[in-house]
Amino acid sequence: MLSRTAKATYYALAGPAMALNGRLYRGLRAPRSPGLRVHLGPGQVNYIDGWINVDANRFTGRCDVWADLRNPLPFHDGTVGALYSHHVVEHLPDIARHFADAFRCLAPGAVYRVAGPHGDMAIRKFDQGDAGWFGDFPDRRRSIGGRFENFVFCRQEHLTILTRSFVMELLEDAGFTQLESCMPVRETRHPALFSDVLRFENEDDFEYPHTLVIEAVKPGRNTGA
Repeated sequence: MLSRTAKATYYALAGPAMALNGRLYRGLRAPRSPGLRVHLGPGQVNYIDGWINVDANRFTGRCDVWADLRNPLPFHDGTVGALYSHHVVEHLPDIARHFADAFRCLAPGAVYRVAGPHGDMAIRKFDQGDAGWFGDFPDRRRSIGGRFENFVFCRQEHLTILTRSFVMELLEDAGFTQLESCMPVRETRHPALFSDVLRFENEDDFEYPHTLVIEAVKPGRNTGA
């Protein structure tokens, strides 16, 4: 895990190049026909064949499009049929703006499956005094308060706490409908779109999951995503 200083330095140096590359991709290479399947943030191990994988890490990770996800997504309006992000949006400084841009890119009837650290469950387990629910990443903490902070903010890599009501509010404000939280993890209301991504959702606590998963639909007739 990179230090905050190293990460800030990377984005300061590579940010302009990523922004330019994103604009060039959208202007010159991005498909204009609807039905694209886009994966945001594959990192080092979660590259999905058959999807367009977008990430800021092109050096130790694997991606098809090198772009900073804090910027507008490098796709034309209404061209994405399925959008997937797993433990990504909590790192973004403006989730509302991201959801609005995701809505722009999606075709009518298309679906965004978004997932991140489950704030509701963390609050419940903190209230219950269940320190064992929390892990030791990124730091080993003795107190349940320290373990709670570890999970929610992850050395300040996570910029907000994701609760079901908050994420749904932001998605609704962006224009999404048919919002569904998926319990347990590795469940989907849209298997034709997301069955091949579920293997990356390595969750083993189905009663009290660590990951909040929500699927949201852009209103309109499905165009064959």
